[in-house]
Order: sequence, then C-alpha cells, then structure tokens
Amino acid sequence: MLDKAKALSQEIVRLRRDIHRHPELSFQEVRTARVVAETLQEIGGMTVRTGIGKTGVVGEMGTGQGPTIAIRADMDALPILEKTGAEYASANPGVMHACGHDAHTAILLGVAHLLKDSFAQDGLQGNVRFLFQPAEEDCDAEGISGAPRMIENGALDGVDAIIALHMDSTSPSGVVLVQSGWSSAAADTFDAWLTASGGHGAFPHLNTDPLWMLGPVLMSLHGIVARRVDPFKSAVVSLGQVHAGTASNIIPGEVYLQGTLRSFDPEVREQLIAEVERALAVVRPLGGDFRLEIQRGYPAGWNDPTVAGWLASVSADLLGGEAVKPESLSMGAEDFAFMCQQAPGAMIMIGAAKPDGLTRNHHTDIFDIDEATLPIGAAILAETARRFLTGEVTLNNA
Repeated sequence: MLDKAKALSQEIVRLRRDIHRHPELSFQEVRTARVVAETLQEIGGMTVRTGIGKTGVVGEMGTGQGPTIAIRADMDALPILEKTGAEYASANPGVMHACGHDAHTAILLGVAHLLKDSFAQDGLQGNVRFLFQPAEEDCDAEGISGAPRMIENGALDGVDAIIALHMDSTSPSGVVLVQSGWSSAAADTFDAWLTASGGHGAFPHLNTDPLWMLGPVLMSLHGIVARRVDPFKSAVVSLGQVHAGTASNIIPGEVYLQGTLRSFDPEVREQLIAEVERALAVVRPLGGDFRLEIQRGYPAGWNDPTVAGWLASVSADLLGGEAVKPESLSMGAEDFAFMCQQAPGAMIMIGAAKPDGLTRNHHTDIFDIDEATLPIGAAILAETARRFLTGEVTLNNA
C-alpha cells in the first residue's frame, strides 16, 4: 500500500498545494468542498453528497452490505497572514492553512484513490465513508462546530468505526505518534463580569471597586487546579482576557474576564465550572457581585484502544516498528472527539517537520510541512480501512 501511495505522491501534493493556496475559514469552505466533490466524482465508484454539516462533503464507496468504516479529514483554515514565502502560499490575504488541514484533505482524497483500486482488485466487502469536515477550528453562531453539524446530518449513521490523522509539524517525517485512551482535552470557555458601584478615583472610600476585588479573584482562579482538583487528575484553568476601565480617575463599575477550562475526566470538567463560580463569589463579601456564562466546547477525545492498536500495527508494518512512538498527552482540543462518541475511533499524529531544523509550530504564520509525509498518511489510513473490511482486524481484538 505504501508503494501505491508513493506512486500517487505527485497528485496528492498537487491537491494539497491547490487547497493551501486557496484557504477558507470555518463554514466558508465553498471552493474547497467543490474541489473535494469534483475529485471524488473523478475517482468514481462512489456516491458523493455535498452540503453535509453546512459545507461538508461525504463520499461513500463499497458493496452496500458489510461493515462500514469512516475516515475523517478537516478542511478549514485559520485567520492568519501567511509569511512562509512558499510558491504555493495563500492567495487569500489574512487566511492561511496553519494547522495542516489542507494536508488532511489531500491525504483523504489519496485514500479514496487507493481504496477504489483495493475494492476492484481485492474484492473487499463492506463500505468506506469519506468525511470531509468543515469548521474544526471554529463554531457557527450557535456555538457548534463542524463535527456535530455533520453528525446531525447523518454523516456517521451506520458507521462501525472511524479513523483520522493529524499533521505534527514538530516531529520528523516518517514518525507516527499513537495514543490509546484520552487523546484530547475537553475545552470549555467562561465569560465573567465582576460588578460593583464604581465611582470617582479621588474618593475610593465612597464606592466599591471591582479592580480591587480582582486580586483575590485571580488568586482563587489560579488556585483551582493547585488546591481544589485531585492532583492525580489533569486540569487547566487559564485566563486569556481581563478588561476594565476608561480613564485614570474613574473607578470602573465592571471588570470583564474570559478564560478556558481543560480536562479529561467528566467529573473534573463539571468540578472546574463549579470552582470558577466559587472563585468569583469571593467578591460578594467585599461588596461586589458577578455574572458568569459558560460555553461548553469540545468534549474530551477518547482513542478506542482497539482502533488505536490497528493504526499502530499498520504503521509498524508499513514503516517499521521504530517509526511508531507513543504520543504525548496534551490539553489541546479536537472536535473529532464528537465523532468518537458515535463510534469507536482513533486519531494518530503524523510527523511532518521539514528537515531544515526550523521549528514551524501550528497556528503560526510560518507553519508548513514536509510533503513527503502525505503518501505515508494516505497509506496508513487506506491499509487500516482495507484490513477492517477484510476482517484482518476487528473490534473484538484486544
């Protein structure tokens, strides 16, 4: 499968560069979706549906009977002005593929090429569903991202297992990082307003001051993980915004705070919300009050150990056992987690660092990848799906 994928390298690279040159933000992936749909129709041998999850595309290939495995790629870009200087750099100023979603999309199109040949040559029984998802990076006006929107439209109906990959621009090309169990954190956002009377800066004794109250609130918020959460369980409480005031001689009547809550354990997720409310309440004995709003974001992602095991085994068979390494657990979030709630699933990380020694971190204006990783990713996903449909791997395997 790896040799077949390498034979497709030029086409996969062409697709990746075309998508990279024309990035589109979340739920605006109109051109990208058109390129995907047209490419799937050219590959043939499948049904193609558009407008799934607003701007998503679903292709399905197979015999109709038998098991169904889904493979997911995200398509959206980020609001970043690209500074790579690459010949295929963004032609859409202020928008950039700075997380590898262009590569994910091109790889999955390569997988469709490979599996069409496998269905014809190997007599596969079952179905493969190709999910090209919008809006992993952002949400719509209702606070919902692309994965749950696709699920609402039936994209995972009847799916028995789901797999995906993600570029890792900090690991060498050819390295595959696999994690069983928790793979990404739940991510919730809180908005809070500390309120008091405010007043003239020359007469602080005549009013109540929310900026003074902010001190103990900050201590309380930053003490949640250190003193309130079980030290054997992971959690993060981080503040990203604090705003108040309009002039040097006016004590404001309000202080605005915004932050993020990260966790894996569902009980810890609920505890963090309760502890934020408790921390804000310290203003009340000081003569203030508060309002709190919680926006629940992506759930924690769970890599099914069996499915993760398939991906690790395939990667070792194709690349050698030394290429497969454990993925370090992080508090980053991924809306693929919603899909893994619908069917046993797993996502792996594929090393994609360029070999020049320059670090090109995700979500930065110089992000780029080693395109040699593209056929590797396509081969791993295609071979995993092939083995599932032939029964070489099953969900009953430990």
